Amino acid sequence: MAPANKTDKNIVILISGSGSNMAVIARTADKEAWRSRWGVQVAAVISNKPEAAGLALAKSLGVATAVVSHKAFDSREAFDAELMAQIDKYAPALVVLAGFMRILTPGFVQHYAGRLINIHPSLLPAFTGLNTHQRAIDAGCTVAGCTVHQVTAELDHGPTLAQAVVPVLPGDTAETLAARVLTQEHLIYPQAVRAFFERAA
Repeated sequence: MAPANKTDKNIVILISGSGSNMAVIARTADKEAWRSRWGVQVAAVISNKPEAAGLALAKSLGVATAVVSHKAFDSREAFDAELMAQIDKYAPALVVLAGFMRILTPGFVQHYAGRLINIHPSLLPAFTGLNTHQRAIDAGCTVAGCTVHQVTAELDHGPTLAQAVVPVLPGDTAETLAARVLTQEHLIYPQAVRAFFERAA
């Protein structure tokens, strides 16, 4: 990937772990030539965990990386302030949460209002928060899925941008259901990001 610059419509992706959704978005952007079509570039990947495997993956894809460890700050507000400073170096058109396991402060959410999206492993508004797959199984659901949504100050309650449904099969565990949902996350998240810029074009 070519180096990002501030004339691009930059995407900054936040991760805490493996970065599989991040990688799918970055690879899709490259494969579909988002930069030449809309001036859209995955400019940076930032993690709150220095050991996150997704950082090495991002580097292998030619994407700039940074770490802002939440453990280095005494408050959420202080952490979010430094995170915003790092993100804003890239003047982002869109900030994408891809397995970023931090609850963001209202000030952070407001700063990126209209350009902050997340993917959640349930069919929102069902099962906000954590342990979504086990909760779906325990509730006797016959279907589960994932939702791409705009981020608002209320956790997992922003407007829905895309959803995908998978069956809950007899004998499913949280792990087997999570794997089935993840395959759909990898399909709908880059589609939702692409649609964001198509609407803005």
